Amino acid sequence: MTNVKICGLSETQHVLAAARAGADFIGLVFAPSPRQVTTRQALQLIEAVCYMKTRPAVVGVFVNSSVEEVNRIADYCQLDRIQLSGDETWAYCHEIKRPIIKVLHITETSTADKIISEITKGYRVLPQHNLICLLDSKKENIYGGTGRAFDWKLAKKVSARFPVIIAGGLTTKNVGELVGKTQPWGVDVSSGVETAGHKDTAKIKAFIKAVRRAKPVARKSR
Repeated sequence: MTNVKICGLSETQHVLAAARAGADFIGLVFAPSPRQVTTRQALQLIEAVCYMKTRPAVVGVFVNSSVEEVNRIADYCQLDRIQLSGDETWAYCHEIKRPIIKVLHITETSTADKIISEITKGYRVLPQHNLICLLDSKKENIYGGTGRAFDWKLAKKVSARFPVIIAGGLTTKNVGELVGKTQPWGVDVSSGVETAGHKDTAKIKAFIKAVRRAKPVARKSR
């Protein structure tokens, strides 16, 4: 089953909607962003789901912060995973105390071989970490939430080799197709479940439902 991460949450009603709809991960952004939350806000959001019988894992999203700051916030908020969405090196990742979601930025020059090589390097450097890589499109100096999709052929080739999360331009309308064609370990959405820049409860529920209903696409016989 493909895991679902709803990212960029900042209001209790949307955290609860994601959790009740069956999201596997909720993402709280600590990096500069319209979706950024403070540690105080994060604690309130985490408290809203912490007593649920089955709750999503909480992911803290950071971009080029110091190792000390990331570990401090992770401990203070008791985050389940750390997502590194900037230009952090594998050596940097080694200093993070919690399991990592490492974002690999996909550009027009990216190839499946290059991505696979980078993930292979990550697993060599971080053998003791529970590492999952996330593939997301890169737009200028924006590190996430661009709403831009990348070539799904790359996603299919990479997900055949490694468990990866796919992000970038996903919506309720296209996520079922992506899951059917690439069968990734997970999918990630932020702007794709928003209306006028704000999270939309109906879209969150519909997105998760679309992932759960997706069926593998059979290969055409020659």
